[in-house]
Amino acid sequence: MIDARGYSCPMPVVMVQKEVKKSAPQTLEVLVDDPCAVENITRFASNNGYKATSRPTGDDEFALTLVKKA
Repeated sequence: MIDARGYSCPMPVVMVQKEVKKSAPQTLEVLVDDPCAVENITRFASNNGYKATSRPTGDDEFALTLVKKA
């Protein structure tokens, strides 16, 4: 789980990138509070073998789930 709330882009993407390089998780949960971060993390995921889904969790807060593609 990465809690990137309070960070503006590109930091949430950098945080996800570091975790993917470090442990190559099958599933990764990410919390953000920047709609731009949702777009950028989704793009990063797609370009790196993950499928990303997002859902709102509150006022301007989102939870993303990245799942490694088979």
